[in-house]
Amino acid sequence: MLDLIVRGGTVVTPHGAAVTDVAVDGETIAAVTAPGAIPDDAVGHVIDAGGRIVIPGGIDPHVHCKWHMPLPDGSVGYTDGPEVVSRAALHGGTTTLIDFAARMEELPLREVIARRDADWVDNCYCDYSYHVMLLGDVEPPVLDELEAVITDGYPTVKIFTTNITPNRAGRMVHFGDIWEVFKIITRTGGLGVIHAEDNDLVMHMYEKLIREGRVSFHNLAEVHSALSEDLSFRRVIRLAESERTPLYMMHVSAATGVHAIREARARGLAIYGETLHQYMLFNTEDYKRPNGQIYHTYPSLKSPADQAELWAGTLDGAINSVATDEICCTLKLKTVGNRIDDTTGGNAGVEPRVAVMYHEMVTRRGYSLERFVDLVSTNAARIMGLYPRKGAIAVGSDADIAILDTSVRRKVRLEDLHEADYSPWEGHDITAWPVTTLLRGKVVVENGVFKGGLADGQYLKRSIPESIRIAPAL
Repeated sequence: MLDLIVRGGTVVTPHGAAVTDVAVDGETIAAVTAPGAIPDDAVGHVIDAGGRIVIPGGIDPHVHCKWHMPLPDGSVGYTDGPEVVSRAALHGGTTTLIDFAARMEELPLREVIARRDADWVDNCYCDYSYHVMLLGDVEPPVLDELEAVITDGYPTVKIFTTNITPNRAGRMVHFGDIWEVFKIITRTGGLGVIHAEDNDLVMHMYEKLIREGRVSFHNLAEVHSALSEDLSFRRVIRLAESERTPLYMMHVSAATGVHAIREARARGLAIYGETLHQYMLFNTEDYKRPNGQIYHTYPSLKSPADQAELWAGTLDGAINSVATDEICCTLKLKTVGNRIDDTTGGNAGVEPRVAVMYHEMVTRRGYSLERFVDLVSTNAARIMGLYPRKGAIAVGSDADIAILDTSVRRKVRLEDLHEADYSPWEGHDITAWPVTTLLRGKVVVENGVFKGGLADGQYLKRSIPESIRIAPAL
């Protein structure tokens, strides 16, 4: 007997969207069949999805849980951990998160990963993975160790080309070290995961605006500019081209970044773009709203013209996924800084991401269900080495499923959410909401009732497919 069946919904599969039934046996999908082909007495539990949309669980490839945050007084705060963020993710139809194991100290990478495991193992409601994050100087022993780490299931390597703010010295990886890392990534089948801004230009603008007394956070776009993104993207991509290193450009914020990715892909380079729903739907004018810091992340918000190019990128392949850069913290912590050099980055957005993007993509802009699913789930699974285990409703895939009620006509309400005490998305129109979420066959959210267990989440070791690494595959 099968464990459960999801009946009669419009199911988005790798072959398209159609009304089908999805049968689950244990943790995996056992069949995708014509409606009614499997009788009720052959399954243990029936979920009626009639009139609803059934999609693979969302994948957010860019979150920061239990993350250190430098504060204006010189102290350090921490964001909420996976026990909070993963619960909110499941409420919002997202079943997989990818965070970071950051080398903040001079430690072996294996110890960095072990320390991150202490934050996550048996403390996460959904499945998860890490990008390995290198910071500052990359010593030869770290380069030696990196090769084994990549081949052991940690294949994505995060690199900063800027310190971001003046008080975060030591974050940027120098270009020579990036070159050496790229050689290893190419040789071992990894993927470079890049925060690219031109550090010289960024720090020059901090100095200039502070000297001129224009220190309000409203001026952040002058510091983290479109020109900075242009210069750094092209420099990093050219280095990657020399080594045939595949790249995933994180949180693309400007038209210049989109153009650089598009041109590189036209040359046959395996370059992929990620943007954030913040950049797509908020711009520099939003900094002027009350508590305008809540809309900010690094790099800064940009102009409406930049937003338009991000949307265009989701249609032509330059932008492949929509992430959050999740930072779950209190409103007090999010707004404690109000200068260009101390404003808190990141946003609490993992829960409403799928619903907000459904409204913006499918309802407002007429995107197909397949493209919507690609951007919130499938493409991230493919790029990050999780597909077809994740990101697909297909036989043999994990039964990670979100059922969306498209009869919903309301706005995002803070009281309905499950993470921070504020939301930059409060008041945003939604025309769908996940009413049921399954994680590996287990119903973890049903009609707003949470049924997950804190140790349900599993770490996902990954391997980047050759098809993703050798040419733009999406």
